Amino acid sequence: MTGRIAFQGEPGAYSHQACQQARPDMEVVPCTTFEDVVEMTRSGEVDLGVLAVENSTYGRVADVHSLLPKAGLHIVDEAFVRVHVNLLGVPGARLEDVREAHGHVVILPQCAGFLKTHGIKGKVSSDNARAAREAAEAGDPARAALASEIAAQIYGLDVLARHIEDHKNNTTRFLVMSREADYRRRADQMMTTFIFRVRNIPAALYKAMGGFATNGVNMTKLESYMVDGSFTATEFYADIEGHPDDPNVKRAMEELDYFTSEFRILGVYPADRPR
Repeated sequence: MTGRIAFQGEPGAYSHQACQQARPDMEVVPCTTFEDVVEMTRSGEVDLGVLAVENSTYGRVADVHSLLPKAGLHIVDEAFVRVHVNLLGVPGARLEDVREAHGHVVILPQCAGFLKTHGIKGKVSSDNARAAREAAEAGDPARAALASEIAAQIYGLDVLARHIEDHKNNTTRFLVMSREADYRRRADQMMTTFIFRVRNIPAALYKAMGGFATNGVNMTKLESYMVDGSFTATEFYADIEGHPDDPNVKRAMEELDYFTSEFRILGVYPADRPR
């Protein structure tokens, strides 16, 4: 093991899978909340933290986007995790034995078709990995969990049916956070994430974004959210393709700086392969 990496959820969660994918040689540390992940990383209890930021089916994780600007951490990598939902049962159970399946409220609709076909009632759990743990503890063949194959391994469950999700492209994007920034060019395709506030002048956002268009910089994400509950202060979060040292990115950011009252880079990191 070379260091520790924290994630939100119980062992076997999809965030656990993201840790293994992004840093397979590190010890994983489960946390109850996103705030716990940030605090453990910031305090040095762990070396890195992993945060889920968006899902291809359900959109952004609102809590994380409001947390990132204040976290005092830097994005050093991203990881796209394909969310495969599996039906897990106690050893020896058969698919026809299952009467109810427990999973997170977000997971249940993703396999509604499968559950209906097999006459299984979906039950809400606070966490998919927790659903797996509790199914193992209950020892009831009629009770199953909707979770990852990692959860099956951890809690000694059988995989009764694999990849039962209705939509076959469900993917969650995770960010790997560190106390130290790493702006090295570590791959041919780099990403830069930053936040900014525009100056209080007419068409400021339009003008601020113009530099990215005229310099051929691809902006893959632009989101806004209120600051401290104020309707007059709006902060923007953006992802772009490229490195701050690239000439076209540098020119675009110079234009952005002219029209903003605040600007801060949150991370520069290699684009994950699924991108």
